[in-house]
Amino acid sequence: MKSVYENLKEFKKNFPSTIAWRIKKHAQVIEKHLNPGEEVKFGFVAQKGYSSIDIFSTFAVVLTDRRILLAQKKLIFGYTFLAITPDMFNDLTVKAGIIWGSVHIDTVKETVVLSNIAKNALDDIETQITEYMMNEKKKYVNTQDR
Repeated sequence: MKSVYENLKEFKKNFPSTIAWRIKKHAQVIEKHLNPGEEVKFGFVAQKGYSSIDIFSTFAVVLTDRRILLAQKKLIFGYTFLAITPDMFNDLTVKAGIIWGSVHIDTVKETVVLSNIAKNALDDIETQITEYMMNEKKKYVNTQDR
């Protein structure tokens, strides 16, 4: 099984025009919050927010077998961590621009916007998140019926 950092590094290698900094530090935050037995399925990097000129808010985004994890190690001290569980997931929107694209993850509480992603990476990200969430939502609905 690949580490979080290896997943993110592979994504950045495959899609080098994606803007991302300090990937290793962000990966360490996610690894700190992985639950025992939780398996990383897919990872990518992006800037959190709408602005295409804000290139200093890199987040690591990891899809595990249980949830979506987002993390950013702050430059001086501290970090930001966000977990999206299948029951909180509502919808996914993908937008492609001239050079970069963005992914909008709509949850019950907020919409998480991930931008400055290489345009050719959007299909892969959409497929990974949508397939996972569709399968997990089915399990969640089935457990609620009992």
